[in-house]
Amino acid sequence: MSLGAVAAGSLLGRAAAAPLAAANPSTEVTIDLFSPAGKRDKTVRLPKLVKTDADWRKQLPEISYLVTRQAGTERPFTGKDWNNHNDGLYRCICCDTAVFDSKTKFESGTGWPSFWQPISAANVVSETDRSFGMQRTAVSCRLCDAHLGHVFDDGPKPTGLRYCMNSAAMRFVARA
Repeated sequence: MSLGAVAAGSLLGRAAAAPLAAANPSTEVTIDLFSPAGKRDKTVRLPKLVKTDADWRKQLPEISYLVTRQAGTERPFTGKDWNNHNDGLYRCICCDTAVFDSKTKFESGTGWPSFWQPISAANVVSETDRSFGMQRTAVSCRLCDAHLGHVFDDGPKPTGLRYCMNSAAMRFVARA
């Protein structure tokens, strides 16, 4: 299937928009590293991961490229992890940064994996998204700027937040 057909048939959101702006390669970020058991190992300062558009296209499946690099959204109930109930960590598909823990996953009924908090606030970035005449809060990986999804204020306790993420933006790894 062509890239255009995937964008038209499989995605909602800004999939056809220009790629996300490239980060300044000299920028450093601070993230928390996690063990396979989900324990915080340490906090590190790393250069922001920046690749060319061509390199991202080579590395990622089409749907993951469209979601993470062009801020697209997979259709509800189509991603591999929307109904995953296994114990483990969700890592950014682009750079392997731990972004969510299954212990904070809940059934939102939306068709996307939903969490009430990220594994570490240091590992994600939130920014205002005004596409389609709406105002939402987009969530991205701090290390590589991969678009992960959006956060809404209609989630469960204790945070009241619903991090509505795309399966195509994450890789699930069972807890060791």
